[in-house]
Amino acid sequence: MKKLFVLVLFFPLITNAQIKKITLEDIYKKGTFRSEFIQGFNSMKDGNFYFENEEGSIVKKSFETGEKVSTIINKSDVKTQDGKQLSLDDIEWSNDEKKILIFTNRESIYRRSSKAKVYVFDLKSKTTQLIDSDKILHASLSPDATQVAFVKNNNLFIKNLKTNKTTAITTDGKWNKIINGNCDWVYEEEFSFSKAFSWSNDGKYLAYYKFNETKVPEFAFTIFDSLYPTQYSYKYPKAGDANSTISIHIYNTANSKSAKADIGTETDIYIPRIKWMATDNKLCVYWLNRLQNHLKLLSTDANTGKSSVFYEEKNKYYVDITDDMHFFKDGNTFLFSSEKEGMNSLYLGNIKTKTSQQLIKPTSELAEFYGVDEDNGKVFYSLADQVRNRMPYCYDLKSNQQIPLSNKVGTHRLTFNSNFSYYVDYFSTATTPNIISLNQTTAALQNKNYTGKILKDNAKLNNLISNVYQLSTPEFTLLKNATGTELCSWILKPKDFDSSKKYPVLFCNYGGPGSQQVSNSWGSINMWHHYLSQQGYMIVCVDNTGTGFRGEEFKKKTYLELGKHEIQDQIDVAKYLATLPFIDGNRIGHWGWSYGGFMSSLAITKGADIFKAAIAVAPVTNWRYYDNIYTERFMRTPKENAKGYDDNSPINHVDKIKGKYLIIHGTADDNVHFQNSVMMIDEMIKKNVDFESGYYPNKNHGIRGGNTSYHLYKKMTKFILENL
Repeated sequence: MKKLFVLVLFFPLITNAQIKKITLEDIYKKGTFRSEFIQGFNSMKDGNFYFENEEGSIVKKSFETGEKVSTIINKSDVKTQDGKQLSLDDIEWSNDEKKILIFTNRESIYRRSSKAKVYVFDLKSKTTQLIDSDKILHASLSPDATQVAFVKNNNLFIKNLKTNKTTAITTDGKWNKIINGNCDWVYEEEFSFSKAFSWSNDGKYLAYYKFNETKVPEFAFTIFDSLYPTQYSYKYPKAGDANSTISIHIYNTANSKSAKADIGTETDIYIPRIKWMATDNKLCVYWLNRLQNHLKLLSTDANTGKSSVFYEEKNKYYVDITDDMHFFKDGNTFLFSSEKEGMNSLYLGNIKTKTSQQLIKPTSELAEFYGVDEDNGKVFYSLADQVRNRMPYCYDLKSNQQIPLSNKVGTHRLTFNSNFSYYVDYFSTATTPNIISLNQTTAALQNKNYTGKILKDNAKLNNLISNVYQLSTPEFTLLKNATGTELCSWILKPKDFDSSKKYPVLFCNYGGPGSQQVSNSWGSINMWHHYLSQQGYMIVCVDNTGTGFRGEEFKKKTYLELGKHEIQDQIDVAKYLATLPFIDGNRIGHWGWSYGGFMSSLAITKGADIFKAAIAVAPVTNWRYYDNIYTERFMRTPKENAKGYDDNSPINHVDKIKGKYLIIHGTADDNVHFQNSVMMIDEMIKKNVDFESGYYPNKNHGIRGGNTSYHLYKKMTKFILENL
């Protein structure tokens, strides 16, 4: 479609009258709590310097000092041929660092796709070159920066920058029929990528996807933007429906010939990734069956398309697809992640022998893979320590030792330079906004107490939340379900909490497979929850069965019955909290968005005896309405598993509703269709169930833009204040 101790902050003694109250305007209009960040950070190839956007120009800075060395591109030099200055806020560098792609007037399409007017700027000549007169998708410089590949009108093109000639690699592209070099909707959403082509390491080949979506059913929704509203139709395969037929092609730039990859005769499959291997003429094609429980990696010859399997994995549930992959320069060794031994970890594989072995046997799950420094034999990654934290580590391939990069407990998100000698660390906790530091890798490996140069500390924001607004401190804890399973949770109490009083409780929940909300990171507890806390509510978040970073069995226990265990956990915890003397058991509510909206709809139906109010934003109300890649991964098809689909779909339990229910949706939601809410409402009308609803015209799954977020949260706040 995503515990063991309490964190405590010590504040100066000050009366409640001095604490400033958060307003919805602070959050959704003024940007009062907006964090500082580093814009446009890019490592240079030599590993000693990096590029950064500074006041609109691109400057060169030293990793050693963090100081500016020179201005690489002056913003005043970047102009179109007719003299219009171009912004450098959205750029990509060539491998030789002599050219940049400049993206202007981006237009969002779906979650990960957009099109833009694109220019090439030559740093030496200070000239710009327009790639195409129209907006295009996925403009990508070849490794030698002499050509640009891009997608337009469902076809793939290459523009030669020296001759200014554009060559059509494909000509059969047609809307809702054939797509070349770009993903169809369901691949983009569920396999998390949109650009469906890739230059080889030497630029001699261009591998690309061809989607034939002729047999995929169309879905249409209305755009209310004119006197006569228009219909937007696109291919959207719901659970059990036909998918696009996929083929992989490899274009040879030297002879203009294409080879079709041999992916077998079975067509009802997925190709969730293609990646170039260390050998320039070898492409790795990921082959995944429709049930998504059988993965094969194919080594494919770029000239002939012939392929052979070098790795295979089967799972009794499903195989998660990630980008955790590195092919070593020796042409034989590769590194990847897998859950095949019960916990997500890193493995080293051998292409020749078709064997693999676990690299590390962690006590915590792999959270993020950063990359491999082959020259020094080091692998960098982070682990989900205590589930909620993200701690960075290095595995030394020579000594077979795991070495921590920091002992600061919280969430670390690292961005390395080109040779892994430096990295930027975005560190935060649930109570500490991002502290962004520039660090020397060797120093961090030698001293886990080391902290490099602070680039941004968010001191202003930290003062606001600590002293001016004095936000409550979340309590991380473990709450048990009825079977005794401990569930990672946090509780946010009002600042002036008094155990002799009784407080209403609002559960916030997403709860989907592999997701996580109980995270020790800034932003994991949004400012609206702090706002409600200041209004006298306790906010509770519980990562139920099925969520991530606790091992495969915990995550995949929900297989074939989405919603059953998840909502029971929420109900169990709510029942327990209702027994506590400081909680008003008659005022417990639940809210969520997307999968969380599905959970909130179950809370007010299957959990009607404990949850007195619920808000569901953009909810799935019946898994038969949702896309096939996501839904079938966890549920198989409706034909195979009708009971699993029907038993836990909220739409089938509306007659249980006793409390107050607010359902909200964007009418142009391309992801979780407005249909979900319409049909839920239709069923409630049939059963004479009272409800409240809200719809946002022409808004997609995110329901944002202009005054929308403010209006939405104002509406939800009013509902909570009046009904909980």
